[in-house]
Amino acid sequence: MKLSTLAVLLGLGFGLPQLYGLMKPAKFREAVRKFPRSEPWGYALMLLGTAWFLWNLDQENISDFAAYKKALLIGFAAVGVATCIYVRDFLAVRGLAVVFLLLAKLMVDTARWEDTGWRLVIVTWAYVLVIAGMWFTVSPWRLRDLLNWGTATDQRVRLGCGLRLAFGLFVIALGLAVFRPVELKAEQPAERAPTLAR
Repeated sequence: MKLSTLAVLLGLGFGLPQLYGLMKPAKFREAVRKFPRSEPWGYALMLLGTAWFLWNLDQENISDFAAYKKALLIGFAAVGVATCIYVRDFLAVRGLAVVFLLLAKLMVDTARWEDTGWRLVIVTWAYVLVIAGMWFTVSPWRLRDLLNWGTATDQRVRLGCGLRLAFGLFVIALGLAVFRPVELKAEQPAERAPTLAR
């Protein structure tokens, strides 16, 4: 995937939910506060994270683990399913943490070779997701506390949604106005230097 495409998708995914919060802060607050203990969200995110991790593992070609790859795939799949069954407390937060870590990997891998300093916006965001993913894995109730604080009043909901929407639009603009032109330029064949006639 190209960084321009990823940036647009990230911006849309991050920004669109904020429109709902700006228009209906009370309902947004209610939905957000239910999230940390939502089992449907927990199952969906944990299974998504498990499948995504297994796909990444299957794509790896590390010779040291080649002989054990099948066993690793089965083992990690079992861990993901078992988590859905036996660790249902704050399952949505734990699943979100896994998705954060995997998304951060995709962001860093995609931005690595982009020939512009603006890629650091995506890379920095990725490392924020890594820190959040580790923190929420160890202390999942922290996300509940953050969400409760961030949605304490309608004014706070609208302010938070407005800031996140602005960032989402900024990332979309980077994808379309910065990353895409850089990629198009890189795809153009290099001009040959003129040869001197003998």
